[in-house]
Amino acid sequence: MEFEIWMLLGIPFFFGLGWIAARVDINELVSESRSLPRGYFKGLNYLLNDQPDKAIDSFIEIVKLDPESADMHFALGNLFRRRGETERAIRVHQNLLARPDLPSEQKAHAQYELGMDYLKAGLLDRAEETFNLLVDTSYAVQARKALLEIYQREKEWRRAIDVAAGLQESGAGARQKEIAQFYCELAQDALVHLQPSDAMQLLDKALLADRSSVRATILTGDALLAQGDTEGALNTWRRVEHQSVPHVALVAARLMDGYRKVGRPQEGVNLLRAYLAEASSIDLIEVVFKAVIELDGVEAAKQLVIDELRRNPTLLGLDKLLEARLMDAPAHVWEELTMVKNLVQRYTQKLARYQCSHCGFKARQFYWQCPGCSRWETYPPRRTEELNVMN
Repeated sequence: MEFEIWMLLGIPFFFGLGWIAARVDINELVSESRSLPRGYFKGLNYLLNDQPDKAIDSFIEIVKLDPESADMHFALGNLFRRRGETERAIRVHQNLLARPDLPSEQKAHAQYELGMDYLKAGLLDRAEETFNLLVDTSYAVQARKALLEIYQREKEWRRAIDVAAGLQESGAGARQKEIAQFYCELAQDALVHLQPSDAMQLLDKALLADRSSVRATILTGDALLAQGDTEGALNTWRRVEHQSVPHVALVAARLMDGYRKVGRPQEGVNLLRAYLAEASSIDLIEVVFKAVIELDGVEAAKQLVIDELRRNPTLLGLDKLLEARLMDAPAHVWEELTMVKNLVQRYTQKLARYQCSHCGFKARQFYWQCPGCSRWETYPPRRTEELNVMN
């Protein structure tokens, strides 16, 4: 009981200590705030109210009154850049760099901001030169990330590989997928220039960086086919199933053409039908549909589409069924079916697109790198309508 009374008596004492500490902190805060120019608070208030133009005017006044204030220069330069006034941002950061009394840390900061100004303005050569000056400073990671963006824009894939590897070694996050994609870009270029052996070497490096790279596997099959090894290409493309079943749709046409080339088209159809049963896809249906018509006739193709529509009802699938119906439709219903198909097709054109999972950019064709946000491997290998049905 005595212990409890002592505790109760101690509460006001500790409360008083807390009150004194709080008063000291408040007094320090008030003292510091009084030393700041009034324009600083005006500018901050404008920023909070989403009025960047007025904020810039306030910060310009502060810089005129106190030209030694580096922080105000940084704030002003960043505001100019965000608003798209890159020339003014460049001048602000260049003026900062010209100051002989600028501490080394702030000098590196100004150098980085200047590089970002150049990057925003599209002056990639100047940006690259500026960021290269920072690789041995505290801004090394930020500079390398900016250099990586520049080399991707310029399609300097070998430089991009070196920078990405450097970032990974510095502990700035895993970059295996990006490195594999850069090697794939080089391999793709080698294949275009009819250099399949060079492409194979590059693709080996891509798979060494990322064993799960579907694109590297697909391109390895393309390189083997270019060297005349159709069986090797078929075996390689079939590995996609073990990496990612949905991506099988991307190699379906290659597989079917390969099996035709080696004289085993029925084996190809059976394989693709098995894939279709495992992971329905309108792109896969398209390839199987044409092959079934060729080998088994229109009725078998109709049944294929009907079965898929029951399992996965989509307008894209309905469009394919109407196409099959029109192939042997009687003359008196052909015109009506054509009208219905045209109407359905008009809607499906909006649905038959791939969509980036990061920025939402839609495209008619599949991309490994999103044209909208430039991120890698953000496109699911299914059309938007299929994804909506699945969700």
